[in-house]
Amino acid sequence: MGKVNVCLKWSYIIVTSVIAITSALLLAVTLFSHGYLHEDEEIEKMLTGIHTMYIISIVTLALTILGVFGACKEKKWPLILFAVGMILTSLFMLVCEIHGLVIQPKAEKLKKHYLNVLPRPLNSSETLEGLKDVQMEMQCCGMDQGYLDWGYNIPESCICMEESTNPCVAAPRNTSLFKDSDNDEPIMIYKEPCLQYIIQFAMSAINLALGIMLGVTLLWVLSVVLSIFILCRLNQKVDIPAVVYSPQAKAGNYTVLTDASDLT
Repeated sequence: MGKVNVCLKWSYIIVTSVIAITSALLLAVTLFSHGYLHEDEEIEKMLTGIHTMYIISIVTLALTILGVFGACKEKKWPLILFAVGMILTSLFMLVCEIHGLVIQPKAEKLKKHYLNVLPRPLNSSETLEGLKDVQMEMQCCGMDQGYLDWGYNIPESCICMEESTNPCVAAPRNTSLFKDSDNDEPIMIYKEPCLQYIIQFAMSAINLALGIMLGVTLLWVLSVVLSIFILCRLNQKVDIPAVVYSPQAKAGNYTVLTDASDLT
């Protein structure tokens, strides 16, 4: 059995340890998400994804432990199990990424989805509380038609801030913003609706998730390549020099270099 290069071994251990830490974090996030969404009414729709994350994180964590053990002890069977398991897991992740790219929702589909789930009427107290932070953070007003979505009751979260970077317009004077105001100065509110910014955020989040999955898959592939290199080194036969017997040595043909009497 050959000797594994120290740099190769430690490179493999470091990469595998990073994968183990990532798997542990994924498992922790999955447990937290499962507990947080436990009482959600739509939890049934998410169970498949949650169970998939459980399986991937636990299997990957177990494989990394096997892989590190095999590299440290220079044993073949843990490294073989690691390589086979990570290849299958990487293929599964690759299929998921391709599937995600194929069915990636377009902007029009997301807009239709958000408009369907949007509560009516928009000026209800529950909707106001939900959109208040969104309007202030994204510097927008309303959902689809801007401030017109609010009708008379335009909330104060639509008022433009001084450091606003998005366009603003003067609010209509026949709205609730001028109800207790005697000032003739216009009140500037955000012009753009929030729906387009929400869709942009959702698309960015989807692309980020796919990018992270691709990066994790490449890291897994790197660990498989390193484990295969280690297995190849372990399978190499060490060259043992052949033993050559001399006829003179067999016949006892040798000369005494010193006399025993000279040593006394």
